[in-house]
Amino acid sequence: MKLHDHPTARALAAAAPPPTAPAPLTVDDLRRLALEAGADDAAAVSLAHPDLAEERPHAEAALPGARALVSLVVRMHPDDIRSPTRSVANHKFHRAGHVVDEVAHRVAARLSALGHPTINPPMAFPMEMDAFPGRSWIIAHKRVAVAAQLGTMGLHRNVIHPRFGSFILLGTVVTTAEVTGASAPLSFDPCVSCKLCVAACPVGAIEPDGTFRFSACYDHNYREFMSGFTDFVEEVADSRDRFAFRDRVSQAESASMWQSLAYGPNYKSAYCLAVCPAGEEVLAPFLRDRAAFQARVMRPLTTREEPVYVVPGSDAEAHVARRFPHKRVRHIRSSLRARSPSTFFRALPHVFQRGPARGWAATFHFTLTGGDPVEATVRIDDGTLELRPGLEGTPDVAVECDGERWLDVVSGRRHPVVAVLTRQMKVRGNRSLLNKFAACFPR
Repeated sequence: MKLHDHPTARALAAAAPPPTAPAPLTVDDLRRLALEAGADDAAAVSLAHPDLAEERPHAEAALPGARALVSLVVRMHPDDIRSPTRSVANHKFHRAGHVVDEVAHRVAARLSALGHPTINPPMAFPMEMDAFPGRSWIIAHKRVAVAAQLGTMGLHRNVIHPRFGSFILLGTVVTTAEVTGASAPLSFDPCVSCKLCVAACPVGAIEPDGTFRFSACYDHNYREFMSGFTDFVEEVADSRDRFAFRDRVSQAESASMWQSLAYGPNYKSAYCLAVCPAGEEVLAPFLRDRAAFQARVMRPLTTREEPVYVVPGSDAEAHVARRFPHKRVRHIRSSLRARSPSTFFRALPHVFQRGPARGWAATFHFTLTGGDPVEATVRIDDGTLELRPGLEGTPDVAVECDGERWLDVVSGRRHPVVAVLTRQMKVRGNRSLLNKFAACFPR
């Protein structure tokens, strides 16, 4: 049977009018549709927006022909997130996350019914883990929300909504619909510059000058997400028997990891979000009595006795000892491990530790050969890091090595002295500076 003779094809040909292009939608149309679907706020933004250039190829790969994004906001109950009992806060995160995904599903289904192919990427998980530890998410929901004028990025790297403050979760719908118009720009920054997020963070990931220690936040707060589980499995593998494993990992930690696997990953703190007073519907108690606000909201979190997961030799370890000596330091391996020489250098700013880099300066040249060749200049100067492609200036140390061999050295799989003695790694200049370099990127 020819396809056009199939009964379904014949029925469609007889009943359906010639297909026509679906009508464009306005940003107001899309916002109204999202609110009807259950969002607490929403806005649409063209994928051609200049601030979304990094998102464009990923959105188009997930949905060929993608032209617009609908950013969704679902609010959370502040008292739950502020609870020092972490199961209460994490239950709220999970519940709100399910709501975001359900709202996004309704929006996508409605737009598809109107003739606009549409997808709703997950609010959080699952992700494209083949790309991990690189970009494993489809859409950066925070970046989309800011471009759509739903809020601004706070010092704590969370989006602050003008009304709901930091107590929101975000979702994004990707659509091929042509969208006309644009959301009105925000007239003010909702952040009130209180710096409570700086004071509350148990690992010092947020600095007053705006610097963000990505690895500190990632290693602690996301301990039971993604590569934190890998480190847990390696603890199992490295233990000679059950008694050795018990010495490495407490019963409570094992139970917590099981709970995250069974019911969804749990944040270890998120205190930066919990203490944030910004937002029209959140700010009043802070304005009335700042001391009382801190006593009620922040002090139960900062005085809480809890394990804090840090890499030995990191700024986070020093911060806990100095600021929160009552919290229990738990040493772990770094969760951020490069997959290739090029990703190693791209990741350096995220794992750089300012403490070990203070009081000295040096320029390093790296020439890595092999399937992923890299030439890079790294300059460390009294707590600062500068990374440039190519070999610039006069180096204090020059390293030449096969790229895969270099990854073996920095991961601890191969000893650097052996690599030098066997001529697998060539080092010119002051070799002792490599020890200082390594201290700035503890693993």
